Amino acid sequence: MKRVSLISAALFASILSAGVAAQAPANAPAVVCASCGVVTSVRYVERKGEGTGAGAVVGGVVGGVLGHQLGSGRGNTAATIAGAGVGAYAGNEVEKNAKKKSYYVINVQLDNGTRRSFTQGSNPPFREGDRIKIVDGRLALLAK
Repeated sequence: MKRVSLISAALFASILSAGVAAQAPANAPAVVCASCGVVTSVRYVERKGEGTGAGAVVGGVVGGVLGHQLGSGRGNTAATIAGAGVGAYAGNEVEKNAKKKSYYVINVQLDNGTRRSFTQGSNPPFREGDRIKIVDGRLALLAK
């Protein structure tokens, strides 16, 4: 009987100490998320592409051919030259427009004070003031 009491007391003491150890002290520091932060801005950026010269060459040839169809004599020569010039300019602009790049830049201030920028091709689901977390180099929206 004494043995059962001793075992019961030891069991009770171990359960009690486990319960006390599981409780966090009231003055424990809050857990800081090193990869969490707040979205400070979301901007749409459109950068014009660069022309390689191919658009200008094709545009110049097409413009020259079309200009050659106009007039006769000296007027024909002037129309050919003007058509080639306008065609080259237009062809270069078309090529640059076809190669333009557009993307979104999301600026974030992390909880540790550092600032980071992320780029994304599609319209992001984040707005200024949203809480985010960086997961595998990408932004994830935290529940509000």
